[in-house]
Amino acid sequence: MIGIKAIGTYLPEARTSNFDRMNKFVMTESFVEHKIGFKEVAIKSPEHETSDLCFRAWEDLKKNHSISSDDIDCVVVCTQNPDGKGLPHTSAILHEKLSLQLNCAAFDISLGCSGYVYGLSIIKSFMKENNLKCGLLFTADPYSKVINQDDKKTATLFGDGATVTLLGEKPVFECGKFVFGSDGCKKEGIIVKEDGKLHMNGRAVFTFTVRVVPDNIKDMLKKNQATIESVDCFILHQGSLHIVNSIADSLGVSRELCPFHSAEYGNTVSSSVPMVLSREFDKEEIKVAVLSGFGVGLSWASTIIYRKHS
Repeated sequence: MIGIKAIGTYLPEARTSNFDRMNKFVMTESFVEHKIGFKEVAIKSPEHETSDLCFRAWEDLKKNHSISSDDIDCVVVCTQNPDGKGLPHTSAILHEKLSLQLNCAAFDISLGCSGYVYGLSIIKSFMKENNLKCGLLFTADPYSKVINQDDKKTATLFGDGATVTLLGEKPVFECGKFVFGSDGCKKEGIIVKEDGKLHMNGRAVFTFTVRVVPDNIKDMLKKNQATIESVDCFILHQGSLHIVNSIADSLGVSRELCPFHSAEYGNTVSSSVPMVLSREFDKEEIKVAVLSGFGVGLSWASTIIYRKHS
């Protein structure tokens, strides 16, 4: 059974404080703390590319898990902000940086906030179909490449970061069935336009989230023959504190079961869900968890994971 064995993460040290920008963006302290929830956002160094962030997540993985580059037989990179102009694919660049074997498969998938959950299904299926034993799922979407720092709707929300999830046999967490969704008619809710900058209709995205995501989670639980009461933790995409709390309220679960760990680094897009999962990973009391990502596309996906080993 292919599942999640370990997670490595990387967050840049540099931060931009939202409290320092309250006057510029006409925000109150209460708005920063209780609505968007991000006290500061992480910003990568200008000289660092997407693959560099991934490499640092790989280094973090190796600190806590004995693994060699020779063990890896597939690499998937989830990003919509790749190295350079996007050609060659970022996974090829990472293949060189990690000194991987020539028989190691490497490819990118272009997804944003739902990308980690989609990516888990993709790499798990790919490994199972091709009898692969050891895979890496990277997420890295440095939005600082496309954000207008004078735009309140985006500059106060998005932070840079990267994660890598090690998948293989004898996992810590086994994945259940997945449920996906898309609404391309609402694609302009989060979009990079001709000016090369990110534009977001925050109200439209929030409305979509609270209407669609709770039902998606309920459908997924039904597909897995699980109940809301059986879930120990709901790991939701960290769109904002208000979004996470609103989904918790809609599901009828305690907000304490929906951790919001991103206050110090921001919405890291496809890295959002695994970044939170990494902080909950070793808590033995969490036997069953829901993973749900949603955003760019508009796109959404949910699954359930079960603890198998310590």
